Amino acid sequence: MRFFLSFFAFIFLISCETAIDTKQDDFQIAFEKSDGTKTATYEEVIDFYLRLAKNHPEINVQTLGSTDSGHPLHLVTFNPESDFNFQKLTKTKTIVLVNNGIHPGESDGIDATMLLFRDLVEQKISAQKNVVLVTIPVYNIGGMLNRNSTTRTNQNGPEAYGFRGNAKNYDLNRDFIKADTKNARTFAEIFHLVSPDIFIDNHVSNGADYQYTLTHLFTQHNKLGGDLGHYLHTEMMPKLEQNLSKANWDITPYVNVFNSPPEAGFTQFVDHPRYSTGYTTLWNTLGMMVETHMLKPYEKRVHGTYELMKQLLFIAEKDHHKIKQLRTKAAEAIANRRTYNLNWAVDTTKNATLRFKGFKVDTLVSGVTGFPRLKYDTSRPFEKETIYNNYFLPKDTVTIPEAYLLKKAWIEIADRMAMNNIAFYELETDTVLTVEAYRIATYSTRSKAYEGHYLHYDTGVDKDLRQVHFDKGDYIIPTSQPGMRYILETLEPQAPDSFFNWNFFDTILQQKEGFSPYVFEDIALKLLEENEPLRNRFLLKKQEEQKFAENWYAQLNWIYQNSPHYEAAHVQYPVYRILKGSEAASMVEN
Repeated sequence: MRFFLSFFAFIFLISCETAIDTKQDDFQIAFEKSDGTKTATYEEVIDFYLRLAKNHPEINVQTLGSTDSGHPLHLVTFNPESDFNFQKLTKTKTIVLVNNGIHPGESDGIDATMLLFRDLVEQKISAQKNVVLVTIPVYNIGGMLNRNSTTRTNQNGPEAYGFRGNAKNYDLNRDFIKADTKNARTFAEIFHLVSPDIFIDNHVSNGADYQYTLTHLFTQHNKLGGDLGHYLHTEMMPKLEQNLSKANWDITPYVNVFNSPPEAGFTQFVDHPRYSTGYTTLWNTLGMMVETHMLKPYEKRVHGTYELMKQLLFIAEKDHHKIKQLRTKAAEAIANRRTYNLNWAVDTTKNATLRFKGFKVDTLVSGVTGFPRLKYDTSRPFEKETIYNNYFLPKDTVTIPEAYLLKKAWIEIADRMAMNNIAFYELETDTVLTVEAYRIATYSTRSKAYEGHYLHYDTGVDKDLRQVHFDKGDYIIPTSQPGMRYILETLEPQAPDSFFNWNFFDTILQQKEGFSPYVFEDIALKLLEENEPLRNRFLLKKQEEQKFAENWYAQLNWIYQNSPHYEAAHVQYPVYRILKGSEAASMVEN
């Protein structure tokens, strides 16, 4: 009997030890269990956060919206006070939003954020009383489910990972403005719910070789502008670099080169609104991408990402009040601006000098092509002063109108305004208003498909004041609102990521009616005979432009385009501007 009891006591003890070990290992992730060689699967990531929330009331997990994969996005929040009401939190706390897995092959942030949340709830890191940490654990779910071990050709681990394209093969880090995907539409819902003060998007770099594991890509400070941009450039970024250096982590700005040695100098990457940090900047959010180096060991990359996010949390805590005040001040400043800057380019009068840590480069003959190729020699590290072009100036400036008028047929534009919390309303009756009108004068178009579009660029407009008839139900979009920058970046055709440049208005570029030359010859002659100013302009153009003088069709077409027969809709931009101080401005509801 004693043997029987002892046997069961032994089994009981073994069971207890196993249970204790299981509980201790409960929140170990694949990265740790594999000694830094593996990353979690999508199912493992979501299961981890659900179990973490079940065991710790400081963690909350929500599902929102949908993605092209059919799965919803998850939103995970850590607040030591267990309060998850964002309407309240955005007023009292610094909100840090971390986005992971936008390119699921770049999985460093997925694992690092899991470790960060676990260490916060287990108090291995002291919780910051003024900071709430929020994450989208996997943004590109479709890409993460498309798991492989080969597509990240340049990358040193992990063993298997997701794919860059989403379920519809979109690169989601080009979709924030155009919002072709369900992912981007749900992101907008999350972003405006959370209203983050700081946004982090975790990535892995491609490009040159150098000594750093960590690089940072902050949003361009001149483009962000004002005191907020100054703080980002002169305080937040240097503090992060200094804090990481004290923790024995070197970091440098993102090395923006392709197949050339970075020590020759490089330029800051400008994050247009198609990119995550360019989009979040439109609401005065301090944005940065973490770019770990593809050739460094996976274990080191994950730990580096973890340390960077941890140090940024400490900065957010220390500068809590300043960040809140600067963002409020930035919103007030832009509301009072009369002009807005577009199309940023390098300021050639200013630059910074980095003490860059690189590797010597040899130029060898390729064994594949027979042409010269680069070869980095990691056995020959060096430090060298390197020019970094990180000051920019706007190439274009536009006056900010009181409002925009959008013809109601363009519902896809109105939908995108609505998903970004842009306030607008409909005209109640048909009316004629004096407005500023744009005609598309010049533009170029990519010759190859780019993220489902043939993107326009170098767009120019002609503008004039005219009376335009608007119908009941046409949309008035006031500019005096928190989303002013979003409105201007999307509705000004010259802006790099305008809805015009993303092809939403391409039907206006195709002429729908025309002429038969043998018929129009007689009409053209009569027009010139009866319209002396037109005839004089025609003769002057022939005299000054030889190519025009030698092209009979171009001459007929010019007369046609300057006659009543030419359709008004051709290249007429269907978004109009109500100017400040105009008679029409008095009817705008703010």
